[in-house]
Amino acid sequence: MPETKAQRSEAAHKGAATRKTHELERKRQEQVSEAVDRTSELSDEVLKSLESGSRAAIEAVRKFVDVVDEALPALPHGERPSRRREIVDAAMDMADRLVKTQYEFLRSVVQSAGTTLSREEDEKK
Repeated sequence: MPETKAQRSEAAHKGAATRKTHELERKRQEQVSEAVDRTSELSDEVLKSLESGSRAAIEAVRKFVDVVDEALPALPHGERPSRRREIVDAAMDMADRLVKTQYEFLRSVVQSAGTTLSREEDEKK
């Protein structure tokens, strides 16, 4: 039986709808891939920044201890803790708090970026 114009039109319409669905799915996958790439790049940058900040804090404490060593020589072994030890301990505590604060800040930045990227993905759907 010969195909009618209506039958061909219906088949063409279904084919076009299928192509459109495949195209939308491909675009969605590209967007997800781009979001993953951006998140990965951000994570790498955050880790590098955290490492750099930690190294800077350690170097600052090292220089500080050198200055304290020159200004306040250590007491002979067995005497009560010196002012020098108290100062060095306070500097170490300060550096530790600075690194922890930087870590918490960068962690919140990454979480915010992740939330933003997720929200953008949901809005695009």
